[in-house]
Amino acid sequence: MDLGLKGKTVLITGASQGIGEGLARGFAEEGCDLHLVARSKDKLAAIKSEIEAPNGIKVTIHAVDLTEPGVVEPLIEAVGDVDVLVNNAGVIPSGSLWDIDEAKWRAGWELKVFGYINLTRAIYPRMKANGGGVIINNIGNGGEVFDPNYVAGTAGNASLMAFTRAMGGSSLDDNIRVVGVNPGPVDTDRIYNMLKKRAKDWLGDEGRYKELQERYPLKRPAHLYEVTDLILFLASYRSGYTSGAIFTVDGGITSRRSVI
Repeated sequence: MDLGLKGKTVLITGASQGIGEGLARGFAEEGCDLHLVARSKDKLAAIKSEIEAPNGIKVTIHAVDLTEPGVVEPLIEAVGDVDVLVNNAGVIPSGSLWDIDEAKWRAGWELKVFGYINLTRAIYPRMKANGGGVIINNIGNGGEVFDPNYVAGTAGNASLMAFTRAMGGSSLDDNIRVVGVNPGPVDTDRIYNMLKKRAKDWLGDEGRYKELQERYPLKRPAHLYEVTDLILFLASYRSGYTSGAIFTVDGGITSRRSVI
């Protein structure tokens, strides 16, 4: 299927690893020029060297910390006009209300919640002036599964879900689509680190994390492409009537509810 993305310019935050890196590789294969944002210059440079020449595209890296005051506007000026923004940066720490103190809670939200909001605020007017664009928020199914052992994350993700729907409800008036994706567990380092932490807390041995993985649908996390391919489709003209919507990719975890 031709997604018609060739020649588009895409800005991806959190692009040095996990879903962000997978998106960088996916959009590169579609022929998109890329602006990749993350803290690690070395990781971004390595990705650039692997995907730029083989795909005949231009990759620009921006090694910045999006939580630093005043960094967003200079970044947007350096990036210039883009067709697609993928908000992806940030990991909110897991833990209960008593595990996550105010400082940890605020630090987690600074990048994952306010980072998304601030980049959208900065880039939306430029997209509107240029005739339109797409903003995709990679959120997470924690916003639908209200886990008390991920309280800061579930609250933050629920906020981003509301933000996405609020912005996307009327954004097509400006020819801008705003959509969200809620992955569940994905085959990246992050999910295994979380499983090991819970295995240590619940089972007394982080080495038993595979026992927790057995609880997942198909007894595995999602393959990376099962999430990134959806985001590529949502960024394309083939999804041109989609806005204010959120798509959950978690093997049905959020739907496993019962009255007993």
